[in-house]
Amino acid sequence: MRILTLIFLLSFYLNGFAQYAPAAGEEGSTAIYKDSSIIIGWATNCIVKRGYINIEDTSQTYTQGEITSNKAFFGNDTLALGKANGIMDVVSLGDGGNAIVTFNKPIKNGNDADFVIFENGFQVQSPPNQYFLELAFVEVSSDGINFVRFPAVSLTQTNTQLGGFDQLDPTKIHNLAGKYIANYGTPFDLEDIKDSANINIDSVLYVKIIDVVGNINPQYASYDSESNIINDPWNTPFWSCGFDLDAVGVIHYKDFDNINTINNENCISIYPNPINNGNNFKIKFKEKNTAIKKINIYNLTGKLVYSKTTNKNIININSSKFDKQLYILQIKFKNSIITKKIIIQ
Repeated sequence: MRILTLIFLLSFYLNGFAQYAPAAGEEGSTAIYKDSSIIIGWATNCIVKRGYINIEDTSQTYTQGEITSNKAFFGNDTLALGKANGIMDVVSLGDGGNAIVTFNKPIKNGNDADFVIFENGFQVQSPPNQYFLELAFVEVSSDGINFVRFPAVSLTQTNTQLGGFDQLDPTKIHNLAGKYIANYGTPFDLEDIKDSANINIDSVLYVKIIDVVGNINPQYASYDSESNIINDPWNTPFWSCGFDLDAVGVIHYKDFDNINTINNENCISIYPNPINNGNNFKIKFKEKNTAIKKINIYNLTGKLVYSKTTNKNIININSSKFDKQLYILQIKFKNSIITKKIIIQ
C-alpha cells in the first residue's frame, strides 16, 4: 500500500509540475521570431471554416459594423498568407473553426522544427501567468484527404474555467499552436509523427489549424493527446473569437534536384473565376516547355472532388458537377505545385 501511495504521489507531482519550454524571450524557449533567417517561405493559400462565437449557445450573435453573425468573422483568409505581421493581421477561427493552408512546394522532415505557426497572443502585466494565449491543434497532410494530428499536451488546471480574458502559463503547453505571443511562432517537428500512417513526412502540402474550444464542460471540451481537457480563455463571444491565425512559415522545403521550380504564380490564369455553375472554365499555363501534369480540386473539408491527369498547357473543365462554393485548385507540374482558389457560383 505504501509503495502504491508513493507511485500515486510521484505521478501527481510529475503531472502537476511538469514543464515544457517557457515563454518567448526566456531561456530555453523554442519560440521563433518572425524575422528569423531559418524561415525560408510562407503559406501561399488559405481556406477558413469559421466556428461559432459561443459553441454552448449557437444562437448568440455579435454585430460589428453592418455584419451580424453567430460565427467569427474578423479578418479574411488572405491575412494568413505571407509573413507574420502581428496583432491585427489575422483571421479569427471561432470555437472549433479551422484553416487549411497550402504551399508552393512540399515541406519535408529536416533537422529540428520544420514549420512554425504564428498567433496574436500578448503579454499582460499581472502575474502569475501573464500571457493571454489562444490555442489550436495542428494537423498535416500529404494528399489533402488524410490528416495526422501532432501529439499535444495541456497541463493547465481544469478545476476552474478560465475566463475570456484570463492568462495561461506556456510551460504547461506543448505542441499546440498559439503557445507564444504575437510575432513569435510555435515550431512543429514532423519527426513527432514519423510513425503515423497515411502521411509522407517528407512531402507535406497541407497544414490544418483547428481552434481549441477552451470550454472545460466535457460536452464541448477539446482534449489533448493524453485525454486531458484543454482549458484556455473562454468564452469570447466576439467577431474575433477563437484562434487568430497570423501566418505559417516554412523552415524545411522538400529538396528538388536538377529542376526549374516555378515561383511565379502569375503564370497560371483561370477564366472565368468566379464560375457560373454549369459553365466551362479554362486553366492556362503561360510558360513554355513545361506542361501541367495533373489537376486536383478539393472542397473546403479537404475532400478530393475532381482529378485529371494531363500533359497540356490549357485545360477546360465543366463545373456542372460541382456544388456552389469555394474550392482549392491544385496544379501539379513535374517537380512543383501551384495552388489557387476557385469559386463556383
